Amino acid sequence: MKHSLAAALAVALAASCALLTGCSDTGDPVDFNAGGKGEGSAQAKPVDDDTLMPTGPKSDFRITRTLDDGTHIGRATLQGAKSGVTGSVWVWAPKEYHGPKYAKSGFPVLIALPGGLGSPQEKGGVTNYWVGGDIKLQENLTKWTEEGKSLPFIVVMPMLNPDTMYHDGSDIPGSQKMGTWLTEDVVNLAKANFRTFKSRDGWAFMGSSSGGFASLKSVLKYPDRFKAALASGPDIVPDSPLWAGHQREKDANNPEKLARQLLKKGGPDVYLAFQAGTKEPASVTRQIKKFQQTYGKGPIHTALQVVPGGRHNAWDYQKGMEAGSIKFISDHLKAPVPSSS
Repeated sequence: MKHSLAAALAVALAASCALLTGCSDTGDPVDFNAGGKGEGSAQAKPVDDDTLMPTGPKSDFRITRTLDDGTHIGRATLQGAKSGVTGSVWVWAPKEYHGPKYAKSGFPVLIALPGGLGSPQEKGGVTNYWVGGDIKLQENLTKWTEEGKSLPFIVVMPMLNPDTMYHDGSDIPGSQKMGTWLTEDVVNLAKANFRTFKSRDGWAFMGSSSGGFASLKSVLKYPDRFKAALASGPDIVPDSPLWAGHQREKDANNPEKLARQLLKKGGPDVYLAFQAGTKEPASVTRQIKKFQQTYGKGPIHTALQVVPGGRHNAWDYQKGMEAGSIKFISDHLKAPVPSSS
C-alpha cells in the first residue's frame, strides 16, 4: 500500500512540476555510480572478469538535460591529474545501464568529440555540441539500440580544446596536454563513475571534423586501449599551427604514420568507420579513400559511409551513423553481459 501511494505521489508531483513555469531538474546532482564504492553497501560482484566496477571517487555531476525516457546528461568539471588540464565533461548512460538485467555488467564507452573548437561556448570554457537537445545524439542512440543497430553505449563528451586554438587532440610542446586529457584523464573519469570494461573491447571514439581527426589519431596511437573510431569528415593529418617547430612530435601524432607503424607490428586489430557527405568538398572523400587504399589492410579494418546530400555537420553525419556506421563499430565492440548469464 505504501509503495502504491508513493508511486501515485511521485506521478502527481511530476505532473505538477510540468505545469509550473521554470520547474526543472537542471543543475540538480545526478549519480551514475550504481554499485560503486562509497555508497554505504557492499560493491556488487561483477558478472565477468572483464567488467570493471566504478573505481571512484565520484565526480560532482549536475544535470544539464533530461531525456523523455528519464535518463540524464550530467556535467562535471574535471581537473586532469595526468594532463593538468581543467575542463567540462558531459556524460550520459542509456536506460539499460540502470536496469536489473545488466546491473553487474560493464558497458561500452563511446567518447564523443565535437568539431571546430567545440562551439558554442559556455561560461568558463568550451562546450561539446553532442550534448545538445537539438542534435539528439542520445535519443538516436536509444532508438538505434532498440533497432539492433547500436550497442547501448555510455557516452562521454569532453571539451576538445581549452582555448581558441586547435590542439589536434595532442600533447603539443608548450601547450596544454590535450592528448593526455582525452586518452587518460577522461577515460579515468569514466572508470571512476561507471561500470566499464577493462579490455579495449569496450572503448571507442567518435567525432566530426577536427574531432574526427582526434578520434582517428587516438585509436591508431593507442590500439591497446581503444578498438574503434567513427570519424566523420575528418582531417587525416595534423594541421594545428601550434605544431610549428615541433616536427618530430607532429609526426608522432600523424594518423598516416601511426597506421604505417601498426601495419608493421601486425596488430592489434582496429576498426575505423569513416563518413563523408556528398555535399562536402570532394577533397574530404578523396583523402579518406586514399587512406583506406593505403592503410586499410591487415589489422586496420575500414569502412566508408557516404551520406547522400550530406554536409559537414553533426545532423547529417548521424544519418550515416543510422545507415551503417554505428553498427560497424558496434559489431566489433563488447556488449553488456546479462547478470543471469
